[in-house]
Amino acid sequence: MGLLEDWQVTRAELNEILETRPSARGHLFGFIAEYKLTKLYFSDPRIQSLRRYDDHDRTRPGDFGFIYRGMPVNVSVKSLQGASVKEKAEDGYTGRCQCDASDKRRVTLPSGAKLSTTNLVVGGFDLLAVNIFQFGRTWRFAFAKNSDLPRSTAKKYTEKQRKYLLATSIPLSWPLQPPFRDEPFFLLDQIVRSRAKAK
Repeated sequence: MGLLEDWQVTRAELNEILETRPSARGHLFGFIAEYKLTKLYFSDPRIQSLRRYDDHDRTRPGDFGFIYRGMPVNVSVKSLQGASVKEKAEDGYTGRCQCDASDKRRVTLPSGAKLSTTNLVVGGFDLLAVNIFQFGRTWRFAFAKNSDLPRSTAKKYTEKQRKYLLATSIPLSWPLQPPFRDEPFFLLDQIVRSRAKAK
């Protein structure tokens, strides 16, 4: 028996619930995006020991962890902000993704300084995967290394703090522009090579 049968909810009722409750729709869409991401890319044999982190575990950076070519990698998954998506005349799209934490927490910057913020920290995870389904209503993702993402320009932070904080809103377009790519493995290879050099 499936969940809908167990809950005695019809498909039409579920559609009505999701259409009238944007927050429930947003949460479900995010979980579906994570599921699609694992099926499209993280089922690859090069990805080993894949695990999804507990949403409430703040000691884990990102949403997923796995081993790639012998190195641990953390991935943060985000989605486009629906209201930001615009279709371009030349068969393309623009939009923005919100790239921050769900609530304010105390973080330690690479400099050692501590700060209360919703901004994500530079180096806090390795790879960003943005669900860009709303660019054409098809399941695609845009990938970028953490180190290549734009930094915060918020005036409430000092110049020193801003260089360690990621921007909370990141522009994307389709066709993709750097630092984004339409598959993760080229970037994962770069991450692994950079780690190997740093040893």
